Amino acid sequence: MSPPPLRIALLGCGVVGSQVVRLLYEHADDLANRVGAPLELAGVAVRRPERRRDLPLPPGLLTTDAAGLVIRDDIDVVVEVIGGIEPARSLLMAAFKTGKSVVTANKSLLAADGAALHAAAREHNADLYFEASVAGAIPLLRPLLESMAGDRVFRVLGIVNGTTNYVLSKMDETGAGFAEALDEATALGYAEADPTADVEGFDAAAKAAILAGLAFHTPVTVADVHREGITEVTATDVASARAVGCVVKLLAICEKTEQGIGVRVHPAMIPRTHPLAAVGGVFNAVFIEGEASGPLMFYGQGAGGTPTASAVLGDLVAVCRNRRSGARGVGESSYADLPIVGMGEAQTRYHVSLEVADQPGVLAAVAQAFAAHDVSIETVRQEGRGAAASLVLVTHVASDAALSATVEDLRGLAAVRGVASVMRVEGMDAR
Repeated sequence: MSPPPLRIALLGCGVVGSQVVRLLYEHADDLANRVGAPLELAGVAVRRPERRRDLPLPPGLLTTDAAGLVIRDDIDVVVEVIGGIEPARSLLMAAFKTGKSVVTANKSLLAADGAALHAAAREHNADLYFEASVAGAIPLLRPLLESMAGDRVFRVLGIVNGTTNYVLSKMDETGAGFAEALDEATALGYAEADPTADVEGFDAAAKAAILAGLAFHTPVTVADVHREGITEVTATDVASARAVGCVVKLLAICEKTEQGIGVRVHPAMIPRTHPLAAVGGVFNAVFIEGEASGPLMFYGQGAGGTPTASAVLGDLVAVCRNRRSGARGVGESSYADLPIVGMGEAQTRYHVSLEVADQPGVLAAVAQAFAAHDVSIETVRQEGRGAAASLVLVTHVASDAALSATVEDLRGLAAVRGVASVMRVEGMDAR
């Protein structure tokens, strides 16, 4: 006798949800064989059921009653791809309370209130899987949770936002300014009409919080993440990076130190020899460093309906297997509960460009400002003469607080006409 189907409730049928539906139907036989039972779409909650959808949905499957759908007795698993905090949070909590497992792609909700969701899943012996919340189709979160469970991760460094990576790649390739490159990304559909979440780093910060929590077994929320976007990155910054053999990327960086863990998102220069430097366009890549494993890199399509739906379906298969066997999958762990250290404690190198007077003694005065805060200079070069004179310095590793204090002192020097730019430099040391 054939096993009974596992019945799925889908919340949302937009860019990702529509591809989840398509793959569920197109791959139905394969999915059934992998799970050991058919997967049956039992309901799809949408805001506008009258909207035309080119999908093989049977009549009556669409509903506006998401709250009723998630607590129905005949539902086994809830898949959530609507995004945002509410009503997603309330819907998932209701699903857990009725013993249903959840698959979600909702990075914003997980980064804001993941601890409560995981606690509810544990309390009701349900699964919470969320591979699609970070880096789209790239298998990244479950390797951190499961494959690297026997290792100690001490650093995660990644490009986790395709829009900003496209913009910065275009600026590097063509010399375009930020606005011009963003306009092109928008025209090609790589940027939203309102790109704020991407270009100001909010999207990457949410993903960094999720990665840090998994990597370091510590509750991390988006409020713990230092965030800077790319709106202030200029064509001159990108050209300066090229001059020293680097490229500018928006990086999500999660680090474990003796003091605790630091989580930050900001633009930075990385050497063109670093594996992340070659990640162009809208692709994502994450570099994980473990004590035993050494460096590992995960690369692929980090966004888009079909790639993200692929990750959703992978989670769905795992959750449904667990439901059939009466087991619960590996959940998050927060046993370490390490302190979150502030941005001032972050250690990295810096690229500093100064507009200076073209006169004797300038370099000595500048060097003294760096020395006063124990910031060691690795290289220095002078560019231009007269009114166009500038100094470009690259430091050794220093704390962010020390560099910030140095910059404040530099602004007060008579010989310094202006601090043109300050950018962090990552990936040049063996930490």
